[in-house]
Amino acid sequence: MTTEKSSLHTRNLHRNPYDFDQLISCVPELKHYVFVNAYQTATINFSLPKAVKLLNQALLLHFYNIKNWDIPEANLCPPIPGRADYIHYIADLLAEQRSGVPTGNPVSGLDIGTGANLVYPLLAHRSYGWTMMGTDINQDSLENAQRILDHNPDLSPAIQVKHQPDPVHIFKNIIEKGDRFMFSMCNPPFHDSEESALKGNLRKTKNINRSKSKKPLLNFGGQQSELWCEGGEIAFISKMIEESSQHASQVLWFTCLVSKKDNLPKLITLLKKVKALDIKTIDMAQGQKVSRMLAWTFIPQKDRKNWL
Repeated sequence: MTTEKSSLHTRNLHRNPYDFDQLISCVPELKHYVFVNAYQTATINFSLPKAVKLLNQALLLHFYNIKNWDIPEANLCPPIPGRADYIHYIADLLAEQRSGVPTGNPVSGLDIGTGANLVYPLLAHRSYGWTMMGTDINQDSLENAQRILDHNPDLSPAIQVKHQPDPVHIFKNIIEKGDRFMFSMCNPPFHDSEESALKGNLRKTKNINRSKSKKPLLNFGGQQSELWCEGGEIAFISKMIEESSQHASQVLWFTCLVSKKDNLPKLITLLKKVKALDIKTIDMAQGQKVSRMLAWTFIPQKDRKNWL
């Protein structure tokens, strides 16, 4: 985990090994979880939720000046380097018909399922100055996200959170008349049940520390709405695609992470059915983990450059 992350995006601030002396100076408690492994490399035990959270606190403070970031133990603790990658690939997508990556307040993004961690809006604003709206069906998660903003008052003009009152919907109740977003983004629930989520995490934990423990431990945390939903990833993204067509003129690019490559053909078929004008699949990699960003738009190409 601490070897050079050369597969990350070229603008990702986390491509190099972690400088734990630097990170410990930001969050002193982290030092209790750092050790030197058999390869003589400083690292942490990524199967320990506390260690992962402290590392995140240090990364967010050191690289993005996010103060007092914290989440309840039950909530998803996101790996920062991979989350940053999604932001940078969206930036590339927005730059395609411009002279460079558009930055600053005029660029507005919508994060579906922002969670208690609020990590995508935080990274998006600190990296490119974008304004962001984070949405979630869980009111407790949004209250924690708001606490993070309260600890960082300079972010309040640029980031807001909004509750989705109806878990059946994704964009309805969120995108209102007159709203315009340059992009939407989402890291959807991957699993179709709690049992599936626990089994998946057990495999991940074994890969991290080669543990023979059979006790499932959600080392990165996660509540139901963050980890699983009925029908899993394919059902969630299919619903997102169907609803996106109802807001076709209000979002320049809809995007979503897709973990299972086998789901892509079905999703692309559905996108063609709802008459998306352009569909892109962008591969992303973090070490051995490979995912992809699916992006689609209903805006004619001639109108995209002047969207701002």
